[in-house]
Amino acid sequence: MRVLPGAVVGWDLSAALALGDALGVPPLATAELLPVIEAVMVAKYNEQMEPADG
Repeated sequence: MRVLPGAVVGWDLSAALALGDALGVPPLATAELLPVIEAVMVAKYNEQMEPADG
């Protein structure tokens, strides 16, 4: 993951692409799906890191 103090800003997409390749996922599918998945996961990680009081 790519992080700043207090926030996740993204994934290491090189590693994610390599993982997809190792799992036999077609590269075109990986390239199409990873950015969408990354955006949702980064948002959820950051939501969980926010203080409970706001």
